[in-house]
Amino acid sequence: MKKILVLVLFVAAMSGCSSMKSGEKASMFTISGTIEKLGMTTFQYGTHLLKADSKTYALKSETINLDSYLNKKVRIEGKKVAGYPVDGGPELVDVTLVKF
Repeated sequence: MKKILVLVLFVAAMSGCSSMKSGEKASMFTISGTIEKLGMTTFQYGTHLLKADSKTYALKSETINLDSYLNKKVRIEGKKVAGYPVDGGPELVDVTLVKF
């Protein structure tokens, strides 16, 4: 009986994890703009900026060298980082893909 209970709890936990992953995909987004190096700012997060037509985003990435795309018009895909913007700054995006 204990084995069945453990198995049921395990299956329930795994289904909860898979539903969280599908929720993460929903927060992915794509936007185009020009990547610039982050200079002196009043906010202290991100390494680069994406200047889009109507908005500026702070960018970070652990997998992509954003310096490779400086001053180039690109399309990025990424996930908005929860808890941002702060200190009057822009939204923070964790970039997962950059395309020309």
